[in-house]
Order: sequence, then structure tokens, then C-alpha cells
Amino acid sequence: MYDFPGPIPTTDDELAAWLERWLALASPREALIEGHNAPFDYLAHAFFEDRSPRDCVVWANRGGGKTFLGAVATAMDMVFKPGIEIRVLAGSLEQARRMQAHLRDIFERDGFEGMVEGRITERRIRLTNTSCVETLAQSQTSVRGTRVQKLRCDEVELFDRAVWEAAQLVTRSKECGPVRVRGAIECLSTMHIPYGIMHELVGAAIEGRARRLFRWGVVDTLGPCPDDDHQCLADEGPCPLAAECAGLAKARDRRAMPPGHTAIPDAIGMKARVSPEVWNAEMLCLRPRRSDCVLPEFDPRTHVVERPPDVSAAWPVIAGMDFGIRSPTVVLWARLSPDGVVYVVREHARAGLSLEQHAEIIRAAPERFEWIGVDPAGRNRSIQTGASDVQRLRHHGFVVRDARRPLHEGIELVRARLRTADGRPRLFITRDCPTLIESLERYRYPPNPENPNPEKDGHDHAPDALRYMIQNLDEPYRTRRDNYTDR
Repeated sequence: MYDFPGPIPTTDDELAAWLERWLALASPREALIEGHNAPFDYLAHAFFEDRSPRDCVVWANRGGGKTFLGAVATAMDMVFKPGIEIRVLAGSLEQARRMQAHLRDIFERDGFEGMVEGRITERRIRLTNTSCVETLAQSQTSVRGTRVQKLRCDEVELFDRAVWEAAQLVTRSKECGPVRVRGAIECLSTMHIPYGIMHELVGAAIEGRARRLFRWGVVDTLGPCPDDDHQCLADEGPCPLAAECAGLAKARDRRAMPPGHTAIPDAIGMKARVSPEVWNAEMLCLRPRRSDCVLPEFDPRTHVVERPPDVSAAWPVIAGMDFGIRSPTVVLWARLSPDGVVYVVREHARAGLSLEQHAEIIRAAPERFEWIGVDPAGRNRSIQTGASDVQRLRHHGFVVRDARRPLHEGIELVRARLRTADGRPRLFITRDCPTLIESLERYRYPPNPENPNPEKDGHDHAPDALRYMIQNLDEPYRTRRDNYTDR
């Protein structure tokens, strides 16, 4: 066997042999789940500069080896691409320390330690071939300064969005010995926040925009199966991982494929300790968990449609509105089918306009609603005008309903339409309402359990407009008189 580090690997097989020889790493080279990738696929893409696009996203489970594999990719770049500069940004200080610990372990191994120049610090390693890596927690300071050839972002789901945006400008290409290294950004993370940074990156990668996607879950990283029974029976009955694994780990053993690093008893133990939502999102890499969502019943696959089926101009139109000035005012229009199903067909969301300007936009819409449900707080009179928002809307000729309901009761009315006892939803949203669709997925309760009300983070306006519509539709409504006009 050649002396360290030997010739630069030029094929996947040579790369796999080098990793096994010098790092004792026999990474699985085939994914077990259709549509997933083997962890080795990411390592090969990161190392070989002719793979494109150079930017990539690694969506993997917790404990899926993302941080370790990021350290391995960094070490190989430093060894074989003299003069390369790499910056690793971690979502937290603790995450940065874990990455640096992996790098330290690698460069203290036989062969590697002779390449280290000086000493390894808490955040920097420099080699005698002038390659260097700096490991930092994400911050505005950490993305400023020198340009680097590769930026690896570990647990990007934890990044501040402003830091992430600034990080897009820190790379530059460079000749690193015999290798031309193109500036690239790699993102490694779980995904558990609907419409968070990882949600956007994965969606863009799936659409083929700019980044290559690598995805694996706990099944793809399972170690050798200790059960010889082809029925996948554990000591006390069927294996708890049978639904996910379906014997795939055993099949890999029979084909003499390298096993993963996650011991099956460990995976079984983790599954027993968490909710299905957490398991599906953070271990199987399915949809983000929604345990803290206000409306977890909402599922775009069920409730989002292209258009109402058999829609007729005779179907009545109703509306809902959430007032705003600096925050957006949101107006929703919906068709009501003969059997009472609500189809939200249009939205208007704008900030910075007066109520009169919104009224003009509402009047210009092709759907003329029979009534509009609004926040009952809109009854309060303005100090400047002496009239309330409700009175001003009525002055513009709109029929306004402003039934007062406790917040949680209004939310329950929306939930009842999203998921009925007989399993047939009675509320759908067309794709012409992207703000409402996104907001329903991001509408969340705060992490502080002492606060029972949803977050006021900008994603509450469209759900509020929907709530005002539904609570004025599904609850008995009493007419009343005010000082501006009669209803």
C-alpha cells in the first residue's frame, strides 16, 4: 500500500479505497430507500471538482453523520488541494465544537499529523501545504473578511436568515495545486421548520435550481441487522423498525454491502422515545414536524387544489379580512359550494395602504362577496377620524360581519373544517393563494408553554383573515345597529 497520502483519487472506487485505508471509513455506497442517496455520494461530489453543480444541500437525519462527513470532506480537500481555504459555519457554538473535534481527530491520525503546521487551535487547522480551515459559529462577523474556496454550513436550519444571505458572497475560485477549485457552498442539516431555510433550499434543489440535493434518513445509515429471521422478528415480536426498514438492512447484509453506522438497537430506542412527528421529520427526513403548529390538520397535499370542482358562478362568495397598516392587510375571497364546502379562491396581502385604498382593490376584484368577516376589534373608533374600520367598510357599501369569538374557539372552527370526524375536509385553498398556504404551515405556537396564543411573527395575518371568515360563517350571526349605517 502506498505511503500517505498517495496519489490523488480520480474515481469513486479509488476514493472509497483511500477512505477505508486511511480513515477506516467504509461508507455505504448504495441508498436503501428509493429516491435517497448513500452518504458516500456526498463525499464523492464534494471531492471531485468536475461534479456539478458545485453547490449542494445535504438533508439527512439527526445522527446521520452529517458533521463527521463534513469533516472528512474538509480533510480530503486540505490534503489533496494545496492552498485551499475552507470556512465551516455551524448553527451554534456547540455544533462548531463538534465539527472541530472531528477535524482534530482526523489530523491526529497516523500520516495526517505530519501535515499539520504548528498546533491545532480551537477553531483553526493549517497544513504545511498552506491549506487551512476555520470553524466558527454562524454570525455576521464570521461571514465577513477573507474569501474562501469552500463554505460548509453545518445545521443551516439554525442559521439567522440575515447571516445566511450574507454568507452567499464569501466564496471565490482558486488554483489549488493541480486542482482548479470552484467557489462552492455546501449546506448540511436536518429539516424540521416548515418554510425555514432548509425547506427553501431543498425545494429549490428538487426543482433543479443551482444546488445538488443529497438526502438520506436513518434507514440508509442502519448497521448490521442482528436478526437472522427473514420475517424481521425481534425478541418480543415484530421489529419496531419493520415499517421503515422492510428488511432492507438485512438485504444489504446478504449482499455484503458496507453497513451504516447507526446500530439497530439504538434506532429502535430512539423511535420509542419520540413522537411520530419528530421521528418522521428528523429521522426519516419526511415533512417537517408540526407538533407546535396552530393548525397541524392543514396538509397541502389534501387541502390545496388547482380550482374548485364544478365551480359555478351561482356559488355565493364570502370573504375574510385582517386589518393592518405597517403589517399587511389580508383579504381572502372564497366560494361556498351547494353542500357547504369552502374554497378560498383569491387573496390580497399588502402593507402600507390606507383602508380606502384596500376598499378600492376589493371593489375591483372579479368576485363580489355577499359579506366580509373581520376582526371584531375593528369596531373600535379611530382617534383621528372618529369612525371605526368596520364603519368605514360599511360606508364603502360592504356588508360586514364582526362576530366576537374567543381566539381558541375560532381556531377550532377552522380545524373542524380542515379535518372532520367523517374524514372529508370542508375547506380547500386554491394555488392562487400562496400567502395563505405558506402562512398556514408556518402559523405556530411559541416555545414558551405559558403563552397559549399563536406567535405574532407575520405569519398570523392570513390565518386570522381565514378565521374571521369561518367563524362568521359557521356560528349564528346576530345583526346589530351602529352609528354610521344600518346593516
